[in-house]
Amino acid sequence: MIETAVVPVMDATQPGEARRAATAMAKQLGFDETTLGRVAVVATEAATNIVKHGKGGEVLLRPLQEDGECGIELLALDKGPGITNLAESRIDGVSRSGTAGTGLGAIARLADVHDIYSQPGRSTAVLARIWQTRRGTLHRSPLEVGGVSVPKSGETVGGDSWATIPNASGASLLVADGLGHGPGAAEASREAVRIFQKRAAEGPASILRFVHDALRSTRGAAVAIVDIDCDSEMITFAGVGNIVGAVLADSGRRNMVSHNGTLGHAARTMSEFTYPWTSTSLVVLSSDGLVSHWSLDAYPGIASRDPSLIAAILYRDFSRGRDDATVVVAKRASR
Repeated sequence: MIETAVVPVMDATQPGEARRAATAMAKQLGFDETTLGRVAVVATEAATNIVKHGKGGEVLLRPLQEDGECGIELLALDKGPGITNLAESRIDGVSRSGTAGTGLGAIARLADVHDIYSQPGRSTAVLARIWQTRRGTLHRSPLEVGGVSVPKSGETVGGDSWATIPNASGASLLVADGLGHGPGAAEASREAVRIFQKRAAEGPASILRFVHDALRSTRGAAVAIVDIDCDSEMITFAGVGNIVGAVLADSGRRNMVSHNGTLGHAARTMSEFTYPWTSTSLVVLSSDGLVSHWSLDAYPGIASRDPSLIAAILYRDFSRGRDDATVVVAKRASR
């Protein structure tokens, strides 16, 4: 299994580290030389922008698999002053720091999918996806789902896991937080994902019961499952433990109900709750690596961005910094 890579980028020596990490992941995925070159340039430009304009930050690299094809998702998150004129900054040759000004333009040209969110005074986040065969995103579902999962600092393996299963009317999502950190926690959360994928036809509460039985020989985990049905405009949610599930709608934020306990050890109640869903709603699932009082109120227009970009911004700005952190976002697919 290829792990998510987290590359700190604080000085001029580290864009090279981001490039090497990205190309190493691409080689593991079997990318050809031409696509490896695209990956190298995108990683270098994204990381260089963090150093030159962003006052430091990090690059997150995640392996992707969709319809039998592999890809890489890169997220560049900085701590800088943001971009005053985003449209201008995407034009090659435009730079306010004396550089060649090819960074964002190169990323836009070379990535199959790219997105950016920036506010003056609130930093910048850049998303790029590159596939083995150049193309955009395929939608087998009316939903788009994206997320980030970052290990606790000092750990090479994250104790959190997440997964999504698309269907014709929406998708099912799972987030699992294995008890503790490191390989033991990862074993529990990945077993939860395995059962979720095996029992995809079951309802959320039923899947939790199967996960509970499967995790008895592990450390156990907090797990939440949400099923989003766009046809009926309904969300079905079941959770045990401290995974936060929230529905963000025009009327505000509504937290979904999760029961106390730890699957695999002590879990007395596993029941489902339903919530309304609209075409403008967001669903957010997050592990306790994020503070519980996160909010998107200060990010105008962010609901229109790619869900992985939304998740990354929540991670960047609301992570506790002392735990595995996972955020998954689902929204109506762009037409």
